[in-house]
Amino acid sequence: MTALLQTPLFCLLAGYLLGSIPSGYLAGRWLQGVDIRSLGSGSTGATNVLRQFGKAPALVVFLVDVLKGTAAVLLAKALLQPLGITAESDWWVVAAGLAALAGHIWPVWLGWRGGKAVATGLGMLLGLTWPVGLACFGVFMAVMSISRIVSLSSVIAALSLPLLMLGSFASSGTGLRPAYLALALVAMVLVLWRHRTNIERLLAGTEPRIGQKN
Repeated sequence: MTALLQTPLFCLLAGYLLGSIPSGYLAGRWLQGVDIRSLGSGSTGATNVLRQFGKAPALVVFLVDVLKGTAAVLLAKALLQPLGITAESDWWVVAAGLAALAGHIWPVWLGWRGGKAVATGLGMLLGLTWPVGLACFGVFMAVMSISRIVSLSSVIAALSLPLLMLGSFASSGTGLRPAYLALALVAMVLVLWRHRTNIERLLAGTEPRIGQKN
């Protein structure tokens, strides 16, 4: 490996560029020649793709967005933790994951207007600590099966994330990892902030369910 590939700066840049891959935008351009940000909720995420183009494109976009977050974290782990985990390397790995979230939310290629980072956040969690990622996804699916409202499921999963992270520390016996807990809190805030208009509609009772148009 070159010295460049071993630097935290490279991991941050790589995380951002991976996160900024505009999968939902490309789906709209390839399928119908439209900018998906002009349709529905204006998001480039899988939920808006589902409402505009159907299940198959939405599934592909969802999987790509998940893989973006996972790839950013696994790359950072491979480059920064080849000889073992340290507190400092933990912070840089987490920072690379957050850079992927930032890339998805504010992609340079799309004038800083992207998605809401739920799928990319899931991928980031799976790369960092897969039991927490799966548990968070389980919370999402449980709420989704009852409510059929994606935004509500995303919000509740985000709120549960810090508690799930704390629970993983207790069950694993590895002790508190401050960088991971900080990541859980920051990711929760980001998801809630990106869903602020959805939260307003939820409170007003006007948020659409799966199968309904915005």
